[in-house]
Amino acid sequence: MRYFIEFSYHGKNYFGYQIQPREITVQEELEKALSLILREEIKTTGAGRTDTGVHAKKMFAHFDTEQILEVNLPHKLNSFLPPDISVKRIFKVKDDFHARFDATFRTYEYYISLEKNPFTQDSAWQIWRRDLDIDKMNEACKILFEYDDFTSFAKLHTDNKTNLCKIYKAEWTQNGSELKFTISADRFLRNMVRAIVGTMVEIGNGKIQPEDLRTIIDSQNRNAAGTSAPPQGLFLVYVGYNFP
Repeated sequence: MRYFIEFSYHGKNYFGYQIQPREITVQEELEKALSLILREEIKTTGAGRTDTGVHAKKMFAHFDTEQILEVNLPHKLNSFLPPDISVKRIFKVKDDFHARFDATFRTYEYYISLEKNPFTQDSAWQIWRRDLDIDKMNEACKILFEYDDFTSFAKLHTDNKTNLCKIYKAEWTQNGSELKFTISADRFLRNMVRAIVGTMVEIGNGKIQPEDLRTIIDSQNRNAAGTSAPPQGLFLVYVGYNFP
């Protein structure tokens, strides 16, 4: 039987979600707890992989077992998991339903603090300036909808078979000294959101203009885009599915 698990995590202490040799990852902690409680080796497949230091408010993975799971399994798991990983729910799905390939869209949020804030050091990019032009940054967001090839924002030398993505939403909002960038797409390339944010900040501080974004995307050259924003401001906030 196949089960989906919904969970969240603070990524500060992890080298991303996906298991890596000699590094501590969220997937490793999750599988270790599941295997211990269910007394069998459990392997999970995540909806995606987040980079080192990136967080997830709503993440999904699937795993297979012949056992009928107890209703209180999420509570048991949370007792074994570190405090920065939390399981929300576990539910049965069709045996061929896939956490990664059946996801219809993903939504990320990126946070910037415009003033020094000791309480968001691990959850926002501390820029400490009030003159970022959010209107120009939102003007640039509209340009993203004109394209589907985002090679200029992709991490170099990966195993991606295609750099095509369909962006459904991209916008900046401001609440006091906090900026939030929300972006949704059918899929994301590695480092894509952080590269877009870094480029948008260059637009906001006047280093480049919104229309320069077209030249950057058309170049299909990662070196033409801005420096990637730091990881601690990035959150995976939603993964969409059409559950049968």
